[in-house]
Amino acid sequence: MKALSRTHNAMILILLVACMIATRFKHFGDAMHLPDASMAVLFIGGIYLRRHLAFAGFVTLAVLVDWISVNYAGVSDFCITPAYAFLLPAYAVLWYGGRACGVGRSFFGSLAFGFVAACLSFAISNGGFYWLGGRYANPHVAEYVARLWQWGPLFVRTTMAYLVVALLVRNAVAYLVKSGGTMETSSGVHVATEVAPTDKQGGR
Repeated sequence: MKALSRTHNAMILILLVACMIATRFKHFGDAMHLPDASMAVLFIGGIYLRRHLAFAGFVTLAVLVDWISVNYAGVSDFCITPAYAFLLPAYAVLWYGGRACGVGRSFFGSLAFGFVAACLSFAISNGGFYWLGGRYANPHVAEYVARLWQWGPLFVRTTMAYLVVALLVRNAVAYLVKSGGTMETSSGVHVATEVAPTDKQGGR
């Protein structure tokens, strides 16, 4: 598929940054806040923006938002532990999973890539937090599996919901652009058909 223009890349970048900032402060959402879209943002960013520097920028943005949330917005620091560092590989799975997926993949193919990336990403971040975060005095496999099953579906489901919306918007825009091009082409053929007889008559 043809590479996106700088303008399109800039628009996608702005939308993804705005989405992360708007939703990350309240990770689970409530009546006034949407659920955290960070995982979906990183996967979509990997699809369209792709660059390593952009990935570093989004990770930095996530850390900055968390720092502001904890220090100035009254958000609990329960999740801020040494295991917070595991967000880097967890987010890398999402970004580079998006890169592997690519722009031209089908709707369901993109969803499949997103699902696998979201599951692996959550397993890394949750596993790091449970085993190395120091919040659980006696961690054991049974409790870890229970917590993984408790929280995993929520995060993966949220990521997939955002991804479905993004892919539907992408397909709608692509359809409108294609339809507009087809209409312009059809109009050009119609005009040429009408002009041709006139030229022919003038030549008689």
